[in-house]
Amino acid sequence: MKRFRRFSFLLAGVILLAGCTTTLTPPTVEAPTLHYQAVDWSALPGWSQDTLADVWPAWQVSCRALLKKETERAVWETPCRAAEGVDPARSDAVRAFFEAYFQPWQILANSSDGAADHGLITGYYEPLLAGSRTMDARYRFPLYARPADLLTVDLASLYPELEGKRVRGRLVGNKVVPYYSRAEIDRGEPALKATPLFYVDDAMDAFFLHIQGSGRLQLPDGAVVRLGYADQNGHPYRAIGGILVQRGEIERENLSMQAIRAWGQKHQEALPALLDENPSYVFFREVPSPEPGSLDARIDGPIGSLGVPLLARRTIAIDRRFLPLGAPFFLSAADPAGGAPLQRLTMAQDTGGAIRGVIRADFFCGTGKQAGARAGEMRETGQLWLLWPKGVALPDAGNKNQRTGM
Repeated sequence: MKRFRRFSFLLAGVILLAGCTTTLTPPTVEAPTLHYQAVDWSALPGWSQDTLADVWPAWQVSCRALLKKETERAVWETPCRAAEGVDPARSDAVRAFFEAYFQPWQILANSSDGAADHGLITGYYEPLLAGSRTMDARYRFPLYARPADLLTVDLASLYPELEGKRVRGRLVGNKVVPYYSRAEIDRGEPALKATPLFYVDDAMDAFFLHIQGSGRLQLPDGAVVRLGYADQNGHPYRAIGGILVQRGEIERENLSMQAIRAWGQKHQEALPALLDENPSYVFFREVPSPEPGSLDARIDGPIGSLGVPLLARRTIAIDRRFLPLGAPFFLSAADPAGGAPLQRLTMAQDTGGAIRGVIRADFFCGTGKQAGARAGEMRETGQLWLLWPKGVALPDAGNKNQRTGM
């Protein structure tokens, strides 16, 4: 989520990564390139069975965001305007609309090993935590606002070839030095120049909230408030799951969010040191609730990178280096809850630091513990198809895209 800026949930094998540091040196291994393969609608498994009326609110907010962008308006104006005449309660009408205005393109990843049509599909969710605006014996773990002394340097302003690269730090004299790490912030030495927005009652919950990048807090009076991503301290993410595997504390095949939580509950004294192994730290902002009865309130999700609320089980995060943010994508994978096929139309409305690759998506599972359990188990091989407006040139990802007509 933009708030997730996303720090999307780094699941399963992604959790296994020991973390990486941004480097300005180009990789020596050739990265896969995107290939579009035009297909018939019959090639999309489960397309005719999908209850497409369910995805309509997500399509509406995608249109709202895309039509505000001058660079996107020419692409999306025709289908978005035509959508105003569709009965959103009828899945057959929604299906007819997409088939009339869009062409499906299967996403393939070309590399020296050939073309791959499958990639990694993981899941993420919006946590619901118990919290308070004041600290007491129960609520002891702070969630901070963005510090006043946190600097962000956009490297593209110095070197255009580094577009999208940023460095965060703080100013000491006339030098920019790294910002405080998680361990330094948690110890409170030196004092952080940031205001605690809220306090929560569980260190592990706070840690996973940092990974997700946004969430909700239920306050002692029953009120629920939303938190969104504000910024990050600039340190690289280091996965604590990988550390536990390396130490032999968790078997690799058993690694999940639930397994990490169980380890933390069993080893309370060792937990702070383990969490400090990940130097990355996220800062938050309180997000206003949407107007009652509005489309955003009906969707009732966190705000993604597109700037719109995310609809549970109808939204994905993608790598926007390759795939267009805001576009419809048909997803085919397995649902970790029982292994049944997960075949449905989704909207690409989010991005994340862990979402890297051509055929790569993070599936938004929803809010709360049940959604978290599903996200924690989701690590599937899946396929993606881009639905692109007919008669419009395909999106360009660094002039590396290839296409094959029907």
